[in-house]
Amino acid sequence: MIHIAKPFLGDEEKEAVLSVLSSGMIASGDKVLEFEKAFSSYIGLKECIACSSGTTALELALRALGIGPGDKVLTTSYSFIASTNCIIYVGATPVFTDIDPDSFLMSPENIRKALEKHPDIKAVLVVHLFGQACDMEEVQAIAKEKGLLLIEDCAQSHGALYKGKKSGSFGDASCFSFYPTKNMTTSEGGAVLFKDKEVADKCRMLVNHGMKKRYCHEIIGYNYRMTNIAAAIGLEQLKKLPAFNAKRQKNAAWLSGHISNPFIKLPKINSNCEHVFHQYTVKAQGRGSFIRHLEANGVGYGIFYPMSIPEQGCYKHLGFETNYPVADEIKKQVVSLPTHPMLTDGELETIAQVVNSFFE
Repeated sequence: MIHIAKPFLGDEEKEAVLSVLSSGMIASGDKVLEFEKAFSSYIGLKECIACSSGTTALELALRALGIGPGDKVLTTSYSFIASTNCIIYVGATPVFTDIDPDSFLMSPENIRKALEKHPDIKAVLVVHLFGQACDMEEVQAIAKEKGLLLIEDCAQSHGALYKGKKSGSFGDASCFSFYPTKNMTTSEGGAVLFKDKEVADKCRMLVNHGMKKRYCHEIIGYNYRMTNIAAAIGLEQLKKLPAFNAKRQKNAAWLSGHISNPFIKLPKINSNCEHVFHQYTVKAQGRGSFIRHLEANGVGYGIFYPMSIPEQGCYKHLGFETNYPVADEIKKQVVSLPTHPMLTDGELETIAQVVNSFFE
């Protein structure tokens, strides 16, 4: 079986973890501070707080920016549910937009339509889905024009570029996940970055039980800390991230050059963007038959996501609008194919051959 994802942890990560274990300092400490400094330098923002997951990063961003009950936050109808759960965690109200049919991203046009319908929206939470950044120049302009806070969900876009700038460097806050299937991992973990030091200082208290000084709790906070063990893995993975991304891009380019099935629509790379292919997501006619064909021929796949966020059962009592025509169509068509850095040339050839033989 050719797996849809395959994290790579080498000797460097193992030695880094053993070093932390030998030190006895396995909880949050100096190694986390070192990781925060390295990751903030990579993204290009000074303020970085490591945390326990991408989901907690999103929640921390909203809380630190002062978003809470009575506030509305605009986000996408098509993503992983954490992009909306974080809004509900802080007591705010999610408002959804439809997506672009080719990139699957929030579009400036749909953002403007939502703002016309909901002029009291306080913040926009954009999701850079599958490894490609949204049109951040236009989104930034909208946020500035309307006086909105701007949060970037970069859980799938480590190193993705928009006009030469990294995703995560545009908003008032940006949030990353380091789950094992991401472009880099800390096993579990996340990070939230800010432009404003005062907001970042509040977040540092939130992540650590509301403390600046030990046992002096200035605000009600949480235990959302990253461990030194996770940070040690992250430091080594961060060094490898450019090579990992380059291999994903090379694999994606090879697949796009060798898949020639009229029933399969290949991923679109927007102008001004450098896609890092967290997922290589195609649109398939006859998806049910296609995935059975993949299974029969040993090619792993993913369907991200089979339901739009507003129609999830856990939100039924909230009465969200569930009619998003593009998202509702895309969710029936998309299939993600393997493109991770560990693929061999032979596996790439097998993927292309299997895809091309569908309906042959």
